[in-house]
Amino acid sequence: MGGDRLTEVLDATYDCLTRYGVRRTTVDDIAGAMGVSRSAVYQYVRGKDDAVRRLAERLHTRALERARRAASADAPPATRVRGVLEAKLGLVLELAGDSPHTAELLDEKARLFGDICHGFTADLRTLLIGVFAEAGLRGAAPAEEEADEAGPAGAGAVDPAGVVDPAEAADICIALVLGLESVPGGEQLLRPAVDALLTGLLGDAGAAPPDPRTRR
Repeated sequence: MGGDRLTEVLDATYDCLTRYGVRRTTVDDIAGAMGVSRSAVYQYVRGKDDAVRRLAERLHTRALERARRAASADAPPATRVRGVLEAKLGLVLELAGDSPHTAELLDEKARLFGDICHGFTADLRTLLIGVFAEAGLRGAAPAEEEADEAGPAGAGAVDPAGVVDPAEAADICIALVLGLESVPGGEQLLRPAVDALLTGLLGDAGAAPPDPRTRR
């Protein structure tokens, strides 16, 4: 029952945040949303700050679990990468859609939970690095880097699959989804954006199967 009651506390905390924001929410607000006394709330959290931090941790943990399932799926690289990025974008759209106040839970600079937000992004980056490494992305070899510094071998010479390593590809993907977070319709743009990006990085090996929803 303790876990269920803690869930109720965190649900009530989220409800309060949608209305008042992190700074203005109080334990009294949380207790009122639950219909219990202040002392009942203190049985499960140490205070408002603890409740908010636990709430942020719960939200990011759930999103990370979705990302891990996507990264480990038996699917083409583009599908797996898109699934990881959908977990991040989905969290952002969920919180921003519920209230401008709940979007505060995404702030990596926040005192109460910034480390949770930062760790979440770092974990997503690690998952993406793994997917790209498994897909065969290796980056430029030392000899190739020297050749690049000397100039292109010929006009129009391009070798995109050999230039970017898995960590750099992961950073590009994170930057992509960060950009889509602020664009209207970003959720709909994610699939074509990822497909185009991975075609450039991996060629046909990174292609995702056609989306049946687009077939006529």
